[in-house]
Order: sequence, then structure tokens, then C-alpha cells
Amino acid sequence: MASDSSRKSSLKPSSRKSFLFPSVVIVIVGIIVALTYQSKLKPPQPKLCGSSSGPPITAPRIKLQDGRYLAYKEHGLPREKANRKIVFIHGSDCCRHDAVFATLLSPDLVEELGVYMVSFDRPGYCESDPHPSRTPRSLVSDIEELDDQLSLGSKFYVIGKSMGGQAAWGCLNLKYIPHRLAGVTLVAPVVNYYWRNLPLNVSTEGFNFQQKRDQWAVRVAHYAPWLIYWWNTQKWFPGSSIANRDSLLSQSDRDIISKRGYTRKPHWAEVRQQGIHESINRDMIVGFGNWEFDPLDLDNPFLNNEGFVHLWQGDEDMLVPVKLQRYLAHQLPWVHYHEVPRSGHFFHFTKGVVDNIVTTLLTTDTDTIRQ
Repeated sequence: MASDSSRKSSLKPSSRKSFLFPSVVIVIVGIIVALTYQSKLKPPQPKLCGSSSGPPITAPRIKLQDGRYLAYKEHGLPREKANRKIVFIHGSDCCRHDAVFATLLSPDLVEELGVYMVSFDRPGYCESDPHPSRTPRSLVSDIEELDDQLSLGSKFYVIGKSMGGQAAWGCLNLKYIPHRLAGVTLVAPVVNYYWRNLPLNVSTEGFNFQQKRDQWAVRVAHYAPWLIYWWNTQKWFPGSSIANRDSLLSQSDRDIISKRGYTRKPHWAEVRQQGIHESINRDMIVGFGNWEFDPLDLDNPFLNNEGFVHLWQGDEDMLVPVKLQRYLAHQLPWVHYHEVPRSGHFFHFTKGVVDNIVTTLLTTDTDTIRQ
């Protein structure tokens, strides 16, 4: 097996992460829009839950040190009876109700493994207060405070899905809370094309894999975040496919949606009830902005095999290019990579997959990890 240093030097990153020429266009468009549509650039104030004009509070919430409120939902065994505690981090355009790794987990496994899981609304979603200065680091702090206030113990597991990967990668940063982790699983985590250690050829290939509308939305989020509200709400041309709930999906994902039906209908309206900007748009600004760290610089937080990191990815995912995950897995050999054949972004809805992912996270050791 190649050493970590040889792996990390096999492809050298470009010193400039650019998809450069379009950034000039964005600046020009931004100036024109700013001069013409100044009133439409600024997003409306979020509708805070519990305020006179905002949605009602229906979920249990904790008050964070900075005064914000974080809504959560508990699943599985009662906290005091569970042997293993898991924090689930939802993806974009989702909320605490979308904790499929709890709702699809076999009841027998819940009992056998002693599983308690808590999901929470990330800031700006559903019933959690927005955080205009949100970063991957602040998300990690929210998770740690949630754990402390719910008395989940000194160590807990983390599962981050899709855009929830922002926080999951942050948890692994040795400067943050690695000492609190029992294990981490990332499921189809979104990759930031602007991570400084992603080689230009790798990031460009992944970037070009997206729909053109999403390429432009990502550029705006990175180069001109102040323009993203207008970009995703104007009617001249398509904005982000996620913002418009019109994403291109693989055939396997379409089959899953067809079989399951419109399963999120009961809480669909709640997801963006505080406004699109502090939820969907903020995800893009943070996800494709300049992070405080680069995941490709991370070191294994479990040097004594007291825990493990797993990354699961469908090979037909149309939202997160599989080649980017393969590169990450190659550069970070301590991340145990599981590629699911003939599967898209929603492969975890396939029967038995959630059981497999959770069991792998909670029970694997160096002899049983499947590469």
C-alpha cells in the first residue's frame, strides 16, 4: 500500500482554483443587476419561528450560547437506555424529519445495537434560527452544544448526508471536536470544487459534470454570494436546480422516487418556511465558499482504531460526481470508501442499505471493514 505522502503527492493541485473566465462575467452581470434591480438584491428578513409574523414552534429546541435556537427530533431508544448515540445531519432542502437513517433502520437493529439518534434542523431550516455567519466550523459547534445539552455523553457518532457533509468533515478536523467522536459516516457528501488541494483537472471534471444552470449558480455562490438571492429567484434564466426543486436525477433515483411516492409531503412546506435565503442559498454560500480548512489536509482522528470514518457513494449519482469521491478516498486512505454500483444520490432508500450503513458504522473493526 502506498504511503500517505505518496498518495497525496500523486496529483498536484493547481495554485489557483478558478473556472476563471466566467468570474469576470459574474462581476459584470452583478454590476448591471445592482444598478438596475437594487431592491431585489437584498433577501427579505427570515420569518423567525415563534415571532409575531413567523411560523409556530412545534419542535423541542435548545438555546445555543449565541442566543439562537436549534430544533431537534429524537429517534430510536430513549437516551438513557441507548448504548450508542448518533447525530444525523440532513442535506439541502431537508430538515430533522428527513432522518431516514433512523426511520428506515430495522427495529430489531435498534434494539440489538442499542441505537439512539437525534436529527436537527440546520440553521435557517424548518424551526432552527438562521445563522447569517454560518460556516462548517459553526455547524460543528452547534452539534457539540446539542450533544452537551441533551447529555449524550463524552463520545457520539455522526452521519452526514449530502450537504450535511459540511459539518461531518468539520467534525473530523483535529482542531475541532475529534475527541468527541466515536465514528463518522459521510453519505454522498457534496464536494466543494474550490478546496485548494483539489487538483484543477479533478475539480474541473467534477464541476463540468453538473448541469449548466448549477455551474453558474455555484460560480455566483462562490464569487458573488451577495447576488445569489436574486440569481435563484429571477425569471430570466434557470437558477440552481436545488433551489427550483428541479434537479437532474439518475434513472435509479427516479425509480426510487416513483416507488416511494411523494413521501415528504407532510412537512415539505416547513423546510423553507423561514425563507429560501437562510436555508438553500446559505447552503450554497457555505458549501462552495472558502472553508476554514481543506478536508484533503485532514489527518486520521482515530490513530488507535478507536473509531472509523466511512464514505458511501452511488456510482450513478448525478448530483455529486463519483470521481470526486474516488479522488478523496485515494488521498485519504483512512477514510473507508464504499461505492454502491448502479445507484444514485438516494441509494440509501434501497431496502437494507440503511441497516448496512449503520451497522458498518457501529460495529466494524480493522478485520471486518469492507473496502
